[in-house]
Amino acid sequence: MLSHMTISNFAIVKNLEFELKSGMTTITGETGAGKSIAIDALGLCLGDRAEASMVRPNEDKAELSAAFSLKNNQAARRWLEDNELVDGEECILRRVITKEGRSRGFINGSPVPASQQKSLGQLLINIHGQHAHQQLMRPDYQQQMLDQYAGHHLLMDKTRQAYQNWRQTNNELKRLTQNREKNEAQKQLIQYQVKELHDLALGEDEYSEIEEEHKRLSNSGELALSSQTALSILYDNDDGNALQLLQMASQQVVSLGEFDNSLSAIPQMLEDAIIQVQEASQELRGYLDNLDMDPQRLVYLEERIAKILSLARKHYVMPNELFQKHQDLLKELEQLDCSDERLEELAELVENKRQAFLATAEKLSKSRHRYAKELDKKISCSMHELSMEHGIFKIDVQNDAEGMLSPLGFDTITFLVSTNPGQPLQPLGKVASGGELSRISLAIQVITAQKIETPSLIFDEVDVGISGPTAAIVGKMLRTLGNSTQVMCVTHLPQVAGCGHQQMFVAKKSTKGQTETSMCPLNDDARVAELARLLGGSEITDRTLANAKELLIAA
Repeated sequence: MLSHMTISNFAIVKNLEFELKSGMTTITGETGAGKSIAIDALGLCLGDRAEASMVRPNEDKAELSAAFSLKNNQAARRWLEDNELVDGEECILRRVITKEGRSRGFINGSPVPASQQKSLGQLLINIHGQHAHQQLMRPDYQQQMLDQYAGHHLLMDKTRQAYQNWRQTNNELKRLTQNREKNEAQKQLIQYQVKELHDLALGEDEYSEIEEEHKRLSNSGELALSSQTALSILYDNDDGNALQLLQMASQQVVSLGEFDNSLSAIPQMLEDAIIQVQEASQELRGYLDNLDMDPQRLVYLEERIAKILSLARKHYVMPNELFQKHQDLLKELEQLDCSDERLEELAELVENKRQAFLATAEKLSKSRHRYAKELDKKISCSMHELSMEHGIFKIDVQNDAEGMLSPLGFDTITFLVSTNPGQPLQPLGKVASGGELSRISLAIQVITAQKIETPSLIFDEVDVGISGPTAAIVGKMLRTLGNSTQVMCVTHLPQVAGCGHQQMFVAKKSTKGQTETSMCPLNDDARVAELARLLGGSEITDRTLANAKELLIAA
């Protein structure tokens, strides 16, 4: 529950700090005193949009904080644990707004985006605004109220997920169908390109190999001449060659080591050189014997290389990348070839997912029908209590599996009402007057609030348009709700204010050109005086004081 709030430099509030208790707390004050400012500040702590105009004039920033007790609120505690923000038995939401309009949010001292504050806030408190009866005209809000009362959140999540699965698959099918003609043209082009590459039949490393062979064949004459010259110098020249010279040198130094130890390694070095020259000569002779100088092979290689270079330029790749390009085109062609088969598979999958969605939506629809009947009876009874003795309320749930489908299923929700005998049920906005609409709206909010899991509820002047005996009944309804849930009610009606377990008074004063708002709890005597003011206006008489005491005693 909400236990403490601090407001600084917000709107007309300079500094405001107050504590709240369990049960029903009523908030009263003169018109324009700022009774709803605390609720606006709380909304910002819960992630509402911040604006620069919210900062008190001539101040740099506004600071707002709200402390909540987590006792008996396991959902909020789990959320804090999942987000690693838990800090004992209390949760503090804080918001800072600068005069430039920038804002920062904090949960238990850790900076967080407003979206996280909003997500947590839904588990901490629920606010019913004074314009709820206007929202009640909207079909989407009517559906939201019914779903909120039914509490079938898991079923709604399943329906939403099934709808998304169906739509995603259906969009993929549409995309493939739209691209079918384009794919066919692409397929023909790739088939032509693949045929050219098939005819070329290029091996994976073939280009590097034939490039090397072409280089060798085109330089075979120079290779043969150079190899033959080297062989003659090393071995074949009878007039003198490297091998003979090395052998002569070896004979000269064979015994030098006997006279000088520093020369003992030279004979072995010359022997190694002789062996190297002999092996090199053998390699050169073998190379010359096998040297291919086929001019026809050279012509073939030049033609082959020319074809490879031509196709490489055509496909904007390097020659050694042409083989991989061929493989890539084959894969692409395979994907296009199976596009018809893929379309058939997708069409079948789309239908399966549509049926899965419809099955889940049907379960959701049955749940709505069930809770709509339950809500019909409760709201009709509340209308009778609120001086609408002949009132009948009915929630019409129409489902159309062939009509407009949405993530919320296929139901159309309409709130119907009849307020007079013999009057047929008609949509809420067409039948109810302003006062009737306010009473029906309040009845719906009080009844649905009992099913909301959040431990705190705020009603911001939801009793607009209600007076007299009806107001007393409204006050009793809210007090009964306050016996099990923390309820805060901003009101201008003494009959409602007197039903609170405790009462807060909001006052506004102006000094030295500055306006400030304050809020303080009222003791019993102060409550009687405030209720008398609400009953009698500016003039408080013994009679209004007596009436005020009666209101408190009756509550």
